[in-house]
Amino acid sequence: MKHFLMITNIYKDAELRLTEGIKAYIEQKGGTCVCMTGTGEETGDTPSMAERAPRDIECVLVLGGDGTLIRAAAALVGRNLPLIGVNLGTLGYLCELEEGSVFAAIDQLMEDRYIVEERMMLTGHGCNESECNALECNAPRGMTKNIALNDIVIHRTGALSVISLIVYVNGEYLNTFRADGIIISTPTGSTGYNMSAGGPIVDPKAEMILITPINAHNLNSRSIVIGAEDEIVVEIGKRRSQRDETAEVSFDGDSAVKLGVGDRFFVGRAKDTALICKISRKSFLEILSKKMQTYT
Repeated sequence: MKHFLMITNIYKDAELRLTEGIKAYIEQKGGTCVCMTGTGEETGDTPSMAERAPRDIECVLVLGGDGTLIRAAAALVGRNLPLIGVNLGTLGYLCELEEGSVFAAIDQLMEDRYIVEERMMLTGHGCNESECNALECNAPRGMTKNIALNDIVIHRTGALSVISLIVYVNGEYLNTFRADGIIISTPTGSTGYNMSAGGPIVDPKAEMILITPINAHNLNSRSIVIGAEDEIVVEIGKRRSQRDETAEVSFDGDSAVKLGVGDRFFVGRAKDTALICKISRKSFLEILSKKMQTYT
C-alpha cells in the first residue's frame, strides 16, 4: 500500500497535529495521502465522500474513535476500501491503533504486512400503514441508502412511555416487545449499544443478526440471535386509543426515519460489506479481555 485517504475527526485532533504528522510520514516514505476532516457527527456530506475520494486510494486511515470509523465505513460503502482506525477517544473496540503505534503500523501497511476482515452490514427501509397492508410488501433490499455497520435502532420519541414493537422474522410472528426500543445489531455492533442493553458479545467476523430489546417491560424478554440472511419486520403496535405513539429509526446513531402506529420497518443484510484492516494477529477474545480490564 502506498496511496492513503485519511479521515480525521477534528474534535479529536483539533489542531491537526497528528494528521499532518502522519501525512508527512507517508509522503516521506514515498506514498501519497489525501486528507478529509469532519466532526464525526454530521451526515450532510457523507454521500459525496465516496465520490471525492481519489480512485487510486488503497487504504483509509480514520482518526477519531469507533463512531468516526463507523460513519466512514457507511460513507465509503461501495468503494471496497479497507479501513483502519486510530483511537483518539476512550473505549474503542473497532479502532486497533493508538497514537503511539500509528507510525509503526504505517510501516507494516506500506510493506503489505496486514490482513483484511470482511464485516457484514445492515440495511433498512420503512412503509407507513396506508402503503403497507401486508408483510409481503417489502421492497428489494439495497434500494435505500440507509446502511449500518453497527446497528439499526428503533426507539421511542416524545413522552416517557414504552412502545409496543411487534417483531416478525421471515414473515413469521416472533414476539411483541413492550420497551423503550429495539436494537438490531451486526456482530461488529455487538460491543456497542447492544452490549450496553444486556445483549451478547459476538466475534465480529461471525455472520448473524442480534435482536435486543431496550429496557423491556416483559419479564421474559431476552436477546435473540437469528441467521444473517433472515429478514426482520418491526411494526409499531397500538397501546392506547389515541394511537399517538411515535418512534424513530437510527442507523449507527444517526436518526433517519420517523414511524407511527401501524408503520413497519424492514431490516436485512446489506449487499455491501465493510473491510477492516488489521495489523495485529491478536484474537478478538484477547483484544476484548484487554479492553474490558482497561475500562472496568
